[in-house]
Amino acid sequence: MLVPLLPPNEAAQPLPVSTTSRPDLHSFNFTVENDELSWNRVPLIQLIEQHGTPLKLTYLPQISKHIQHVKSIFAKAMARHRFRGGHTYCYCTKTSHFRFVLDEVLKNDTHLELSSAFDVSIVQELYRSGKINKSTYIICNGYKQPQYLERIGELIEAEFNVVPIIDSLREIGTYEHVHAREVNIGIRIATDEVQSTLFRTSRLGVRYSEVCELYRTRIQHHPKLRLRMLHFHINTGIQNTGYYWSELACFVHKYCKLRKICPSLDSIDIGGGLPIAHSLDFTYPYDGIVDQIIETISKICTRNHVAVPHLFTEFGGYTVGESGATIYQVIEQKQQNAKEMWYMINGSFITQLPDTWGKKESFICLPINNWSYPRRNVLLGGLTCDAQDFYADGPDRQHVSMPQYDEYREDQYVGLFHTGAYQEELSGYGGVSHCLIPAPKHVVVESDGNGRWKSCLFAPEQGSESMMRLLGYTEEKMMFSNDLDVLGSDCIPRHVCAPER
Repeated sequence: MLVPLLPPNEAAQPLPVSTTSRPDLHSFNFTVENDELSWNRVPLIQLIEQHGTPLKLTYLPQISKHIQHVKSIFAKAMARHRFRGGHTYCYCTKTSHFRFVLDEVLKNDTHLELSSAFDVSIVQELYRSGKINKSTYIICNGYKQPQYLERIGELIEAEFNVVPIIDSLREIGTYEHVHAREVNIGIRIATDEVQSTLFRTSRLGVRYSEVCELYRTRIQHHPKLRLRMLHFHINTGIQNTGYYWSELACFVHKYCKLRKICPSLDSIDIGGGLPIAHSLDFTYPYDGIVDQIIETISKICTRNHVAVPHLFTEFGGYTVGESGATIYQVIEQKQQNAKEMWYMINGSFITQLPDTWGKKESFICLPINNWSYPRRNVLLGGLTCDAQDFYADGPDRQHVSMPQYDEYREDQYVGLFHTGAYQEELSGYGGVSHCLIPAPKHVVVESDGNGRWKSCLFAPEQGSESMMRLLGYTEEKMMFSNDLDVLGSDCIPRHVCAPER
């Protein structure tokens, strides 16, 4: 059964989803041998013995596996529906900026989506090192302050394949004055939010009703600007709901309307949002959802007598999320009342896995050892003084199941898996954390393709020296200037309060 393609003001119906039995550990690349957990065939106890805990892990092959999976299902869906547009896979760097992540991503004929001025420095370094070339698409998203606009202009003038996506009308003036014969641009369309949110329409993008007028008045007759792409992104992700299918249909209808007056418009970007597993009972009909996306676009374009567009996607969390894991040691058992047992860990959920408290996100949480022991329901407690620094599974956030062990004779380790997206970016990697909890060691794991693996220490546990420097506890003295008397308090130059060298 397929979703009926209804006019934009009518609600579409979600696809029927088949029910499946609860998968076992093997479905998510976990195995248990000799009472110990392995992940992607990597014996985690060996890594713990080598590097200690707390420990962040990145398993690089999982990144390429996910990219190739999505490319494959889009190619199959396009072939099935004789979709004449192509598919370009972009990685949104804000998900994880690490160099080893970008190197792995770019092995798979992928392109990039940026969010800030500093992203441009990453692009320039990747180009210098030969990881990308000037045919690599650089999609520039986000609200753009002057520095970001300036850096985008640098890329355009250096003849990179840049497509800045207009989020605010203020951007256009910058692109008009770039020293280039032609500037390809896109427009982000503001989407309606789900009814449960505090606001009706996204703050990001151009108002739906103003897109065509923007093209007619600012772009259509401009000698330099060429509208090549329409962009949208649904904040809830690509979910099998009437809300998502309705928003997608509205977006494609707008493409068709604009394509009839804008011959240069040949691409749409549907953003990201493919989910990953956050529990062992996770199911998602990837093939069916992608098939329905392609069919929706194809049918609406056919009914409007418009050529189907080239399709861009920006999968970040799906690309890197399942490549990450975070491992802790239980350092104490605390029975705080008759019902609540706490397993205290040697790290912090607030500072190291911020989604667990900021979004109440769950990850796959499993013991690393002592699998044959009887289980008990516990709460995992972090090291900071904040009451929210704890972890419990599920929407009710009541407990996790862990082995019951003798803490005076045995060690117990616990792992949270599929933590590879956004956690370092949100926690401020390498900076100052709540209660000065240091960033853990970070180990990168690679596979030779024959079942053998190798690891590399990317970063040791953060030392106090870096925090002391960031907080100003150094021997360097600070120089204060009287320039404030002249400049005013709203204009403070960088040297006013700088360390004396």
